[in-house]
Amino acid sequence: MLTLIRFIKNWTLPISMGIGALVYLIFYYVPALDTLSQKLAPTFDTILPLFMFLILYVTFCKVNFKKLLPVRWHFWASLFQIVLVAAIVGVILYFRIGGKELILLESILACVIAPCAAAAAVVTLKLGGNLEQMTTYTFLSNLLCALLIPICFPLIEPASEFTFWTAFSLIMQKVCLVLVVPMLLALLTKSVPQLHRFHQWLIHIPDLSFYLWGCSLMIVTGTTLKNIFHAQSGIGFLLLIAFLGLLLCLMQYAIGRYIGRFFEASIEAGQALGQKNTAFAIWIATTYLHPLSTVGPGCYILWQNIINSVEIWHYSKSNKRTN
Repeated sequence: MLTLIRFIKNWTLPISMGIGALVYLIFYYVPALDTLSQKLAPTFDTILPLFMFLILYVTFCKVNFKKLLPVRWHFWASLFQIVLVAAIVGVILYFRIGGKELILLESILACVIAPCAAAAAVVTLKLGGNLEQMTTYTFLSNLLCALLIPICFPLIEPASEFTFWTAFSLIMQKVCLVLVVPMLLALLTKSVPQLHRFHQWLIHIPDLSFYLWGCSLMIVTGTTLKNIFHAQSGIGFLLLIAFLGLLLCLMQYAIGRYIGRFFEASIEAGQALGQKNTAFAIWIATTYLHPLSTVGPGCYILWQNIINSVEIWHYSKSNKRTN
């Protein structure tokens, strides 16, 4: 029994993805469940943002807000993201790429330009990294994303009818709802004396935000499979997008860790560049790019959580050897 519990703790993320995939496939292949799935869909759409809110609220309750300051690796990670985005947009414009090749590059671009995942702080904490540095970068990354998207996307999709300020304000509105509101609520919880006992109780529940993330991942995986199954394209092209997504994911984690080595922050920088807000990436692809480019971020979320699981397993194994 202890072995089973230890296995579930080490591999929470792939188990969550497996359950999410299995449930979706059951609903997909059993016609009798169509009516039930249509009734449950709005519920899941409501539950997912609630999960993300709770995850961030619990995580921010552990943050020392006085330590939320930019550090040197933030600059280099951001610079790498800017250079890579500029390179992809430059290739599209210089070679006047269109058709399937454009969709392929837009899928990659959505995964590169997307901000650091809000849940990256959760995984960083699980890996023994610096929570404050990760939280600071999450905010900086979202601001950078809000600046890059209105500049780059009109260049590759001229038909898109949006101005810089329209896109910027829309993205910042989403950032405020996702990041700022739970942060302010956490700050209030830490500051109000009457909530002190509740705050202490909350932060001493082991890995609460991590297991909440595992629950939300079930829903995200099901939604990802739905997007892939309903994509209007051949299986070969979808597999190519998935494979390139894997290569990109590995590259961003590796380069992030390489940058972090110079600042004793390989865990933080690796998660910063590798773990992306793929739900946001899917939204920007749907809103501003070709609809099929959403498959890239959809596959990316599976790859990044497999990598996260391997990292957590390796970290736990190393800790056992040390102890």
